[in-house]
Amino acid sequence: MSQALWIAKTGLQAMQTKMSVITNNLANSNTTGFKKSRPVFADLLYQNVRQAGAQSAQNSRFSSGMSVGTGVKTLATEKIFTQGNLVETENPLDVAVQGKGFFQVLLPDGSLSYTRDGTFQLNENGQMVTSNGLQLQPAITIPNDAVNITIGYDGTVSVTTPGTTTPTPVGTIQLADFVNPGGLQPIGDNLYLETASSGSPQTGDPGQNGLGSILQGSVETSNVNVIESLVDMIETQRRYEMVSKAIQSSDRMWEYVNNNL
Repeated sequence: MSQALWIAKTGLQAMQTKMSVITNNLANSNTTGFKKSRPVFADLLYQNVRQAGAQSAQNSRFSSGMSVGTGVKTLATEKIFTQGNLVETENPLDVAVQGKGFFQVLLPDGSLSYTRDGTFQLNENGQMVTSNGLQLQPAITIPNDAVNITIGYDGTVSVTTPGTTTPTPVGTIQLADFVNPGGLQPIGDNLYLETASSGSPQTGDPGQNGLGSILQGSVETSNVNVIESLVDMIETQRRYEMVSKAIQSSDRMWEYVNNNL
């Protein structure tokens, strides 16, 4: 019975983890470029009471073993990088990736981070930066006298200045992709870091070598399905209640033993 209590405890912890993941998904359902997570579970080690295939008699074997499980554990919280919906904003500095790829953003320590949030602005030097002021890489500077900004599907950024009718290219937005995007480390602010599990970034122009294209004047919304998450939340709550019932039943069994045996 003490073992049953321990197993139930691991089940409660697993359901609490799942509820935390669902809650974080729902909380970020309006976060630009957010990618939902899902918990991955695995059973714990088994107590092997009788080995399958062991001799049951001189000329026979046990067809199945006897193993008692010890509960469940959370292996990982995996990011799901499916495409979110594209919403038109009519802001010329807002860009969205249609397909695979991440924008490259320079962190204060000089390292690169990656994001799907294409809500860009200009800093005091005319450079394209994130809402937190982090610089887009490769750096793109918009002239102060620019009257029109055009960003093509291939990431080419062009501007029109007073007295000219022909747009002048000022840079190209490049994208980075990874063999295993699920291995990226989320650090908040819609940013991810490269890890040994994600592999090295493969950079290139949008629309080339499997990378997605760029859509100006739009942003990518979260890929969280609110209805699906609410249903999942109710199911998780019910599972938590069932495991709690197991604890109550084990407690009553202990009470019966203490009072009657």
